[in-house]
Amino acid sequence: MNRLIRLPLLASISAGLVAACASGQFTTITIYESPAGYVRLEFDRTVKKGAEHSHPISLTPEQIAAVLGGVRIIEPLAKLPLYDDISLPRVHQVFTEKEIVFFAPLLALALSKATPEEVVTFYQSRDVSAIKREVTSGGVFVHGDELHLVLANYRSHTQYMPDFGAADTKDDRLTPMEPLAPQRGKLDFEPYSAKQIQPVGVFEKLLQWDNREVVVLYKQLPPRPLVQPNQS
Repeated sequence: MNRLIRLPLLASISAGLVAACASGQFTTITIYESPAGYVRLEFDRTVKKGAEHSHPISLTPEQIAAVLGGVRIIEPLAKLPLYDDISLPRVHQVFTEKEIVFFAPLLALALSKATPEEVVTFYQSRDVSAIKREVTSGGVFVHGDELHLVLANYRSHTQYMPDFGAADTKDDRLTPMEPLAPQRGKLDFEPYSAKQIQPVGVFEKLLQWDNREVVVLYKQLPPRPLVQPNQS
């Protein structure tokens, strides 16, 4: 069941205290939550004065669906480990039709309630075995005519261990904007004409070869009808 929860924001919280938070964000509103996923508003400590997000903003679910439906992932030529799903083509949609129908109305509602200092986060997990889950998570925000979508995790395994024998105890539900494991593949968008290319210097490219973000000129996209996958 969808539920909307507002948590009191204390005006006395200083910027230094926020910066000290381990997760980088803290939840201000929960738009939807279930054991398998959520859509939330979170305080974005990276926002600088004079460069806040263009929130709140009224976008239709169909406009959000057009963005979600255009996000592509380009899988690496050699897929490792071998248990990856090789049934998908190398370039394919990130979000399934079912996920688009589910997330588009929730993200549209969240953006209509977000403040200039908040980012919309999303999270969903899927059981792949009795002890293993896959997580897809990230965030959405708007700057003027640009809709930014950050995909921090795409089918990331929750049992990833960077060091052999060292278990990861981090609660992945608390950090939707942080990768749980090294992210393979590259994000892209179709149609390419609606993709805003972000200028990146050589030095920045070396440090951030893939920030898992696409910037979309959403006003150039025709609305995408929300149709359940089993409907014609």
